[in-house]
Amino acid sequence: MTEAPHPEAASPAAAANPADDLSFMALALRLAQRALGSVWPNPAVGCVLVRAGVIVGRGWTQAGGRPHAETVALSRAGAAAAGATAYVSLEPCAHFGVTPPCADALIAAAVARVVVAIEDPDPRVCGQGIRRLREAGIAVTTGVLAAAAARLNRGFLLKVEANRPLFTLKAATSLDGRIATRTGDSHWITGEAARRAGHGLRACHDGILVGINTVIADDPALDCRLPGMAGRSPVPIIADSTLRLPAAARVVERAREQPCWVMLTDRAALDKRRLLEEKGVRLIEVESDRDGRPAPNAMAAALAGLGLTRVLIEGGGTIAAAFLAAGLIDQVAWFHAPVLIGGDGRASLSPFGIERLADAPRLLPRETRAVGGDRFSCFDSSGDEDKACLPEL
Repeated sequence: MTEAPHPEAASPAAAANPADDLSFMALALRLAQRALGSVWPNPAVGCVLVRAGVIVGRGWTQAGGRPHAETVALSRAGAAAAGATAYVSLEPCAHFGVTPPCADALIAAAVARVVVAIEDPDPRVCGQGIRRLREAGIAVTTGVLAAAAARLNRGFLLKVEANRPLFTLKAATSLDGRIATRTGDSHWITGEAARRAGHGLRACHDGILVGINTVIADDPALDCRLPGMAGRSPVPIIADSTLRLPAAARVVERAREQPCWVMLTDRAALDKRRLLEEKGVRLIEVESDRDGRPAPNAMAAALAGLGLTRVLIEGGGTIAAAFLAAGLIDQVAWFHAPVLIGGDGRASLSPFGIERLADAPRLLPRETRAVGGDRFSCFDSSGDEDKACLPEL
C-alpha cells in the first residue's frame, strides 16, 4: 500500500512556477551530466528536491548505476523532503531490480509534486513510474526541458529503442584532415589543452573503440589520464577480426584490472583466443562484413547487449569510415590543429565508397570553440543544438 503525501506537508510545493521549473530542471540535468560514462547500463539521472524555493536535497546516479539519483537526493534531504517538489531528469523507475523503485521512495518520502523531463522508454518503466506517483496523490508535471534531457541520455534511449549505443567519432587532425605525416609521425598534432579535452571525452563515454592497426602501431593505453579521473576510464574495445592483438599490448597486460574487450570474427584462431582469455580479455565474436572485418551493425548490437550506452571511436581511419558508411555515427568531435601536412600524409578517414557528393554523410554543426591553440568543432547527425558535446574541464 502506498503512502499519500501528508496534507500539511504538501502546501510548500502546491503552486508551480514555470520559471522555477526550468531553473531547477536545468540543475538536475547538470547533475545528471556528471554521471555520463560511469553508470552504464543505467541512464545518467539527476534529481533536485526543492521546498519553499530552497534546495533541500540533490543527487545524481552513482558509479555503477546505483544508488539512483532520487535515492541520493532523498537521503540528503531527510525529513525536509516531505512536501517538496522533486525535479527528475528521467521518469523515476517503477520496478524492483537491485534497488527498490524510486517512485515508491518518492511516495514514502511524502513529496508533494514531481517534475519529470522525459519518460523512461524501458518497458519495465515506460509511464508506470508516473502513473504510480499520480495514483498516490502526487502532482506530476512532464516535458520540462524534454529535448535537453533526451539529448543527455541519447545513448541510453538508443540502447533501449534501437539496440545500439550512441557513437561519437573523435579525431585530432591538421587543417587538411591528416592524422600523421607520410612517415607516421603524429606526436603531437594538437596541443596539451586539446589532448586534455580529449581525455574529458573519454571520461564521459562508457567504451572507447579502436581498430587493431591503431593498437599495433601505437600501443595506446585507452584510459583517462586527467588527474583524479583514472576511475572514469572507458572500456577499451578493439575491432580485431583475426586476433592480431599482441599479448604484450598495454590494454592486454592490465585486462584483469581494467576490462578489455575484443570484437572478433569466426576467423580467429583458437590458440590465440585461449591466450588472450587467460590474460583476462573478453572476446566477443560478431558477424563479419564483406571484407571479413567485424561488421559495424553487429558490433553495435553486441555492445548494446553488454550494456554500453555511449562509445567513443578514436582510431583509426578504417573503423571510422566503416561506421560512417553504416550510418552509425551520431556525433563527430573534431580537433583541428593550425598545421598543414599535405596530401602524402595519412588521412583521418579511409575510403568508404562515396562517389557522389549527394551520398556523403552530412552532419550539422553544433558547437565550435578554441581549445588552447587548436580549434574544436562538434557535429551532430540530428542537428539538435540543446547541448554541447565537449565537457567542461
